Amino acid sequence: MSGTETLERTAPQKAGGAQQAEHFDVLVVGAGISGIGAAYHLKTQCPGKSFAVLEKKETFGGTWVQHTYPGIRSDSDLFTFGYRFKPWTGAPIASAEEIRTYMEEVIEENDLGGAIRYGHEILSAKWSSEENLWTVEARKVETGEPQRFTTNFLWMCQGYYRHEKGYTPDWPDMEKFKGKIVHPQHWPQDLDYEGKRVVVIGSGATAATLVPAIADKTAHVTMLQRSPTYFIPGRNANELADELRKLDVDEAWIHEITRRKILFDQQEFARRAWEEPEEVKEELLTAVREFLGPDFDIKKHFTPSYRPWRQRVAFVPDGDIFQGIASGKASVVTDEIERFTEKGILLKSGEELEADIIVTATGFDLCVMGDIKFEVDGNPLDFADTVTYRGMMFTGVPNLLWVFGYFRASWTLRVDLMGDFVARLLKHMDQKGAKKVSVALRPEDKDMEILPWIDPEDFNPGYLMRSMHLLPKRGTKRDWQHTQDYWKEKDEFPQIDLDDAAFVYE
Repeated sequence: MSGTETLERTAPQKAGGAQQAEHFDVLVVGAGISGIGAAYHLKTQCPGKSFAVLEKKETFGGTWVQHTYPGIRSDSDLFTFGYRFKPWTGAPIASAEEIRTYMEEVIEENDLGGAIRYGHEILSAKWSSEENLWTVEARKVETGEPQRFTTNFLWMCQGYYRHEKGYTPDWPDMEKFKGKIVHPQHWPQDLDYEGKRVVVIGSGATAATLVPAIADKTAHVTMLQRSPTYFIPGRNANELADELRKLDVDEAWIHEITRRKILFDQQEFARRAWEEPEEVKEELLTAVREFLGPDFDIKKHFTPSYRPWRQRVAFVPDGDIFQGIASGKASVVTDEIERFTEKGILLKSGEELEADIIVTATGFDLCVMGDIKFEVDGNPLDFADTVTYRGMMFTGVPNLLWVFGYFRASWTLRVDLMGDFVARLLKHMDQKGAKKVSVALRPEDKDMEILPWIDPEDFNPGYLMRSMHLLPKRGTKRDWQHTQDYWKEKDEFPQIDLDDAAFVYE
């Protein structure tokens, strides 16, 4: 059944007053990497279910449309960031444009376009146990026209950060700076940085991408960081995939073999980062020294205070940021900001960095469920009051799943796992004749300690630490955690007992 057919078979229904509602068996929120994956799995695994995808933007892509700063690219390989069902044939690290092209091919090859409603902003979602339905109130962004949908099942694929505004700390005297201040999440397409002095504040993947991308055109670009970050420099190529192509192996086989090898290597790296942190740390720093030489102050500028993988480790293709620093076109300063000045930034060391443009690559604000107002049976829903079931369902919230991917592995890996789980759950509900499913703590879970979403000793990036209070809680038992462990979840998810007491059907 094509996406167009999916829409045609769901006639509008009256739903309160003159406002009509369209009904779908499943409503997917967001047409980014998660939402497109969800649509594929619904169409291929649940062909009898009607579904639609609601997207606020006028096109698909999510993150890869929102971010348009120079050099925007993936920070993990596309063999695992790509879907398991669609071989990736390019270089491991890809540009936003290449990723959008890949997603467009998925939409076209699987006839998903007719199921996507662009320009639809969701305002609220209300569950009724009497009707066993979600009612979703939305509006068309272009016209403001109200839209109403009802659905049996809500699949949240809208991501986890606030698209409307990036995170910028409130530094003293920012208003005194005479130049331009830009956040990468809202990069002006007419920004002229040629021949200008640019300071990029930040040390994560965005800063590491942006600095080498603009270094050749600026008078000079400086990466200003409060503390260093780990990076993995390497060739933007996969030797195994290239070798298999020489042997004329089918691309589907190459995709699967290369994907398995990368995931095996990543699992080993994650294990060693936990069990042998000093050895892994030295290996990462040695790779940086190969670009910057023995006289560069690696300890000050590229040696973090935390163990590897306590925050995300970004891959730097061909070590481009280090090449920029070695060439003198770029530099790195490790210091804290005292205040902004008319000419630039005064550091706590007393040094002043003069700039024409300051880029605040300081991250984003986490956003739980897209800032949509949720209600369950007339009661406002605060997800922070719930406990998560494996990071995808929430106690007391019926017929809803949320895609939250991996930090130490590609986000999309969990999209595919959850696609299988959702399809299996929907079929199981049909077999049982159930209209409603929610999760609840079992009797043996009642005395379980309830903790924040994630253990900061395990993973503690700033955006999570700032917003932990907004996220659902976790328990001490594995079923009640988002473990971030793809390598175990890939075996555990297919074995989840859907008749376990944690699942409540009605």
